[in-house]
Amino acid sequence: MPRPKREEQFEDGEICIVHAVQRCVRRAFLAGVDAQTGKDYSFRKEWIRRRMEALASVFGIDVLSYAVMSNHLHVILRNRPDVVATWSDAEVAIRWLRVFPGRRMEEHLAEPTEHEVKTLAGNAERIAEIRHRMSDISWFMRSLAEPISRMANRQDECTGRFWEGRFKAQRIADEAGLLACSMYVDLNPVRAAMTSDPATSPHTSAFDRIEAGQGKRIDSAAFDLKPVPTEEAAKKTRKTPVKELREQQRAKKRNPTGKRIRRDAWLAPLTLAPDKLSSDTEVNCDGLRASNRGFLHVSIRDYLRLLRWTAKQSVDGIAAKVPDSLAKTLTEIGIDASMWRDLVWQWQKYFGKSICVGSPESMRQDAQRCGKHHHQGQASASACFT
Repeated sequence: MPRPKREEQFEDGEICIVHAVQRCVRRAFLAGVDAQTGKDYSFRKEWIRRRMEALASVFGIDVLSYAVMSNHLHVILRNRPDVVATWSDAEVAIRWLRVFPGRRMEEHLAEPTEHEVKTLAGNAERIAEIRHRMSDISWFMRSLAEPISRMANRQDECTGRFWEGRFKAQRIADEAGLLACSMYVDLNPVRAAMTSDPATSPHTSAFDRIEAGQGKRIDSAAFDLKPVPTEEAAKKTRKTPVKELREQQRAKKRNPTGKRIRRDAWLAPLTLAPDKLSSDTEVNCDGLRASNRGFLHVSIRDYLRLLRWTAKQSVDGIAAKVPDSLAKTLTEIGIDASMWRDLVWQWQKYFGKSICVGSPESMRQDAQRCGKHHHQGQASASACFT
């Protein structure tokens, strides 16, 4: 069966949460240790993480969870057209020009100027199109995948694909499905036997949140959302040697804003604020992410406790009983605590071929939205939810 069209999964102007999976071509370890040559490409994982961080600062999309593996990428995204609606035309223009500066005669001239921002902002039809794209998950994934492919091909002195094709998308229909999916994503390195502890799993959202809790900070990869004054740009290009301009450009890419941030500051907060209404936009004003809205009715402390407990449960054998305090959290969300280990560790069994994730009732409702009777995996997942 062919994959569904994106418009069948995501509706225009609707806030939705999607689990996206992007695999390397032929599932080769293009971001890990190449078994044929023995060459280690693991440093490319940081390329991918930093590119996600940069895109989170300009798109109207929240990054909830992620895991960068040696041959594929998992990321849970929430599009925010409501956040994009609060941006002025000039803000939309500068954000777009940071990601897509357009064709330039020289790479060192790729800094958007005030004149370019003003010109683009004055094109109402074009801005309306761009405004839509800034909360489009497909455009986010495209903006993530293409630069990584170009960088890897340039480094390897070759041409061709880096990613095998368009990303796989699963719509997450409720909080129960979101908690299970987030845990599945964060535990990918543990499942792959790369580590036994989420605290030693770099390039995952769990690692970032644990490190941030210990006060760890990193150089921000967020885009600088201030355009260059037109006269200053002209003067600089006339009087500064091209080689020096390129060096400055490369240096700025390492930390465009000059900020050092908490390691998880670019990720959406995990816990939903109890005093906020679901309709609150909660726009982030620090230029690091789209919004300050959380995504689970679970504290970061309980989430990490549950994550560590789940990591210790092997795929085979008898699992320990979920601690009562954590079992209560699972039950309140709608998950059968006795099936929790099986749900997370055997994720592919329940949702591997499904385009929707959640409790059977939520999946049924989403199927009706799509004009279908049910989603694949709906029946098998029923045992895991209350």
